[in-house]
Amino acid sequence: MRVLLVEDDEPVAESLRRGLKRYGFEVEWVTTGAAALAHSAPYDVVLLDLGLPDTDGLDVCKALRARGDVPIIVISARSDETDRVVGLELGADDYVSKPFGVREVIARIRAVMRRVQPRTEAPAGPDRYGPRLTVDRKAARVHLDGVAVALAPKEYDLLAFLTEEPGALMSREQIMEAVWDANWFGPTKTLDVHVAALRRKLAGAITIEAVRGVGFRLLVHEDSGGTA
Repeated sequence: MRVLLVEDDEPVAESLRRGLKRYGFEVEWVTTGAAALAHSAPYDVVLLDLGLPDTDGLDVCKALRARGDVPIIVISARSDETDRVVGLELGADDYVSKPFGVREVIARIRAVMRRVQPRTEAPAGPDRYGPRLTVDRKAARVHLDGVAVALAPKEYDLLAFLTEEPGALMSREQIMEAVWDANWFGPTKTLDVHVAALRRKLAGAITIEAVRGVGFRLLVHEDSGGTA
């Protein structure tokens, strides 16, 4: 999916770009309203900041909406209710107030795309990882050998993230940004606690390897045995 990101704050834009690309999105980044309106390459959704250096983002929203029906999600530090209402009335499909996490933005994108492009095919079932583990992302449920596993919310988020690319090495920074928050500046010891919990609860179905000084990789056991 192609995203046009209109944001003049470089740290915010870079964080969004990294997070979106990690989830398979293609991102084109511009920093002004004029560049957004002049952008000619096709895109599927717009992430639009209101506080642009050359023009009010609300005017850009109005102009983009006049051109077509591409979904527009406003991302702004301006959380005033008037701005939110005006943005939606001008054609924005959703409004996310800063600060926000990358996962929240991705969830908003997916929700908007489901509304504008409703699925006609049968809904996908749970994702299976080896013979023992299933992750139902739609229902946020995990089953081991057909039995529901009780996971804390962040344990589930961590598992869902790591199982998106089994075998891939994820740095601590990537994991903290994706699972906790793009603006997380606290200690990462909480990550080790949650990894330990998943190892204990899903022993035999997956292994979560620690790579010293880097991060973690999740490996799926393709047989009924194994250790975590």
